[in-house]
Amino acid sequence: MDQSLRDAAQQGNIDALYTSIRRDVKVLDRIDELPFVETPLHVAASAGYIQFALEIMRLKPSFSRKCNEDGFTPVHLALQNNKTEVVRQLLDVDEDLVRVQGRGGVTPLHYVAQTGNLHLLAEFRKVCPMSIKDVTIRGETVFHFALNNNKLDAFELLIRWLQQTTLEDASSLWENKLLNWKNEKGNTLLHIAVSNNQPQASSLHS
Repeated sequence: MDQSLRDAAQQGNIDALYTSIRRDVKVLDRIDELPFVETPLHVAASAGYIQFALEIMRLKPSFSRKCNEDGFTPVHLALQNNKTEVVRQLLDVDEDLVRVQGRGGVTPLHYVAQTGNLHLLAEFRKVCPMSIKDVTIRGETVFHFALNNNKLDAFELLIRWLQQTTLEDASSLWENKLLNWKNEKGNTLLHIAVSNNQPQASSLHS
């Protein structure tokens, strides 16, 4: 990325962004051509510059789904840096960003289940209920993430999400399949709950 453009993103300076565009009208297009790249949206989301992030997303919506060289999207980076308002604003523009897979197939929802942020979990449930179905390349569901990190409140919220949300293909068979899903090590939620001495979790999904 051009250094002046990077500086603009790091400072949240929209005027400087357009100075870069006037100097080179294809500056954003060249970034977009790369399959894995740090974009100005990654930088702004990490730093918490909401207006700059929204302006970039308006100019280049594809940036919001692009992974950097480490396999993280702008929403992943915003979450990692506790810039939750940036996350909310980006989801206002594109709700499906909750489901975009980054490194290892981890979605923003997986990350929030891991950290146990109940407010964001509730918001993710509202904007993208289907995201609860997503599984990583290690065969981990959001429930695995919550239990493995001892986030029992998050686990309970996710169970209620699963039980109460009406999905197009929802059925008890589908729910049972998800709750009995095995990760790459063959561990179900019950295995994890027993291993971690989480009796309330094992009783919740039994």
